[in-house]
Amino acid sequence: MTALDGLSGDEGRGEVVFTAAGCASCHMAPDSKGEDQRNLLGGQAFATQFGTFYAPNISPDMDAGIGGWSDLDLANAIMKGVSPEGSHYFPALPYWSYERMAPQDLVDLAAYLRTLPADPTPSKAHDVGFPFNIRRMLGGWKFLNMRPDFVIDGDLTEAEIRGRYIAEALAHCGECHTPRDALGGLDTSRWLAGSVTPDGKGKIPNITPAKLTWTEEEIVEYLTSGFTPEFDSVGGHMAHVVDNMARLPEEDRRAIASYLKKVPPAE
Repeated sequence: MTALDGLSGDEGRGEVVFTAAGCASCHMAPDSKGEDQRNLLGGQAFATQFGTFYAPNISPDMDAGIGGWSDLDLANAIMKGVSPEGSHYFPALPYWSYERMAPQDLVDLAAYLRTLPADPTPSKAHDVGFPFNIRRMLGGWKFLNMRPDFVIDGDLTEAEIRGRYIAEALAHCGECHTPRDALGGLDTSRWLAGSVTPDGKGKIPNITPAKLTWTEEEIVEYLTSGFTPEFDSVGGHMAHVVDNMARLPEEDRRAIASYLKKVPPAE
């Protein structure tokens, strides 16, 4: 018995999960535009202090992609960071966040992924040196870092709960906006307080109320149009995030704004 028993996927709902989770943003080919973003052949490079990780092919191809995976295989990969063969995935796949996904959302996502184009392009091997390339060490990393609980708790409204689910689980906002320790674990005591880019060359902003002083309406507008209250426009990888957020129902963007106002201010 698993948490997925008895659940059937709905590809329409799965597309919403796919969009909120930003799957295409990482797994499409570099510089893809329009409908090509639905072809999840992978190949984008993500440089970090531990090495360079390449997004794998997660198209429905039976050999190069995940076409032969069951819903349980996908759940173990996304939520536990474990391959169908039982090896650990690197946490460049944000399973720390995805662990909080609802089982129904997982099977809906699986149903949608199976409707996308199959592509035979092989996944590119990661460029990670010793000792970080020893995957069995990741079991220890997971023991130290994996927690299924949400970071923000307490007396939350229905909208704040929905916003928390999108921000902490699906959209995995904390993976970029929260500082990390020397081993790459998230410092949840400074949740969303800003960080450095994975390659160490730039800064990712603090989006707690200590620094993000926009109104909820201004946050919603930013997640819809990409324009800030100062008439600046979104750039970098965040442009993909805003593009995804703009495709969600408006109540979801409002829920995220409500949640961000609930996050404790952190410097």
